[in-house]
Amino acid sequence: MTLDQLRIFLAVAEHLHFTRAAEVLYITQPAVSAAIQSLETEYGVRLFDRIGRHIEITEAGKLLQLEAKKILEQVALTERGLRELNNLQRGQLKLGASLTIGNYWLPEKISQFKRLYPGIFVNCALANADDICEGTALGLFDIGLMAGEVKPSVKKSLDKEVVGSDRLQIVVGKSHPWFESKGISLTELFATDWVMRESGSGTQQMFEQALKNRNIDPSELQVILVLTSSEMVKAAVENGVGAAAIPELMIKKELQLGTLRSIPIIDNVNNLNQKLDIVRPILKLKHQQRFQTRLAKAFEEMLIALI
Repeated sequence: MTLDQLRIFLAVAEHLHFTRAAEVLYITQPAVSAAIQSLETEYGVRLFDRIGRHIEITEAGKLLQLEAKKILEQVALTERGLRELNNLQRGQLKLGASLTIGNYWLPEKISQFKRLYPGIFVNCALANADDICEGTALGLFDIGLMAGEVKPSVKKSLDKEVVGSDRLQIVVGKSHPWFESKGISLTELFATDWVMRESGSGTQQMFEQALKNRNIDPSELQVILVLTSSEMVKAAVENGVGAAAIPELMIKKELQLGTLRSIPIIDNVNNLNQKLDIVRPILKLKHQQRFQTRLAKAFEEMLIALI
């Protein structure tokens, strides 16, 4: 059994089509068929059932698919480890970051890391907080960076550490009635339209939790738009559509220019007479058991040193 055979088998298992697998791998369809036939002959099992013009993976195929993924993942980690035996002069660091953190907080950190290790390629994927948690748990990222709550289904698999913080600001545009206000009460939150992020967003999680902590049911707010990025939320509010909770990291320029206004919220419900302050930690995530590369450790050390 060779690594090339395993790669071919996984491509067929993913696409359930010999020709498509060949196209993805940039090899001929007969070469794909030969590799699968060789595996089936060698071990005396059928990996795929041919049903007319279609194929279906068998139980033996499902077993091989599971183990082949583990084998190729370990091979990739070993290759990366070997490449790093050059005093971190070459190699690849795989990061995953939630949208706001990746766009506004992380670029400076990556730039500092690149100054320390100029030969390292940094591959950073952006997604919402839930997807970053899942990707880190699945080994897609060496390190995940996000703000919000760690997804419950993968919480036990991940180690988390606070490496920074951000605040959520309640903001409105110039045409909003609150724009000239020095502050509003908690009960006035029900009197305006809201633009929100989707439920898997760390920003949305933190805003909803802050409201619940003050005995406010987020579902009772007048939500008129749900958008998948804070940039879209910011643009909508700037153009006069309701109010929103937006990370301070991404609205510094707009606050300075006066196109947005941050509105203090005073708790008049719980006899506290205190400003609603929503501070959210920026979390560094890593898998508890997966192999950690020297590059990942070096990046972690830099983040911790910058706190």
